[in-house]
Amino acid sequence: MSRIATFTVLGLLLAAPVLTAQAQRSSSSDARSKKLYCWNKGSERICSDALPQEAVNSAREEFSVSSGLRRGGVERTLTEEERADAAVAAAQAQLDLAAEETRKRTEQAMLSTYENEADLRRVFVERTGILDNNVNTASYNVASLRDALVTLLGSAGDRELTGQPVLPKQADDIRRRHAELVAQKRMQASYVEQRRALDVEIEETLQRYRLLKGVSSDPRG
Repeated sequence: MSRIATFTVLGLLLAAPVLTAQAQRSSSSDARSKKLYCWNKGSERICSDALPQEAVNSAREEFSVSSGLRRGGVERTLTEEERADAAVAAAQAQLDLAAEETRKRTEQAMLSTYENEADLRRVFVERTGILDNNVNTASYNVASLRDALVTLLGSAGDRELTGQPVLPKQADDIRRRHAELVAQKRMQASYVEQRRALDVEIEETLQRYRLLKGVSSDPRG
């Protein structure tokens, strides 16, 4: 064997343990990096070292193949509707936070601005007056329209009792007055509900003011 050939063989023999160790480390590293994926498909639990396309958007857990320990997880991909709902929820959360901060600032302003309940009640005087006027006006309109409708119906009834047909204009007037009455009654109910809601708001504001002031709601206190 030539000198060159001898050195080549000797070099391969010396290098063999090093190459083997490197291969073992590489194999061990590959094993550590391999993952096992587990996800649900209906009522069935599926685990695999390869993630199929149909499971990409599913919620899953990931485990180390070598240690069996859980390495993490992935939530399922949200649908368009769910993303929209999440965006709405996030926006609502921001609004709620802003409302809470506004409430705190309002309470501080309330304490520094109003010396007593009488001062605070005056804040609601204008709104109370407007709503009371709306309720009264709507009530008057409902009564007037009802009286007019009763008169029209009576006139049409008299014609029918005498064997005469109801005139087209009478029928049109009855339908129109009835529609106006229904609309006005809805408006009246809305105003009444707003007035009740204002009473609740006033009482809650006063209760909060008393709590912040540390005073009793009993005038004898």
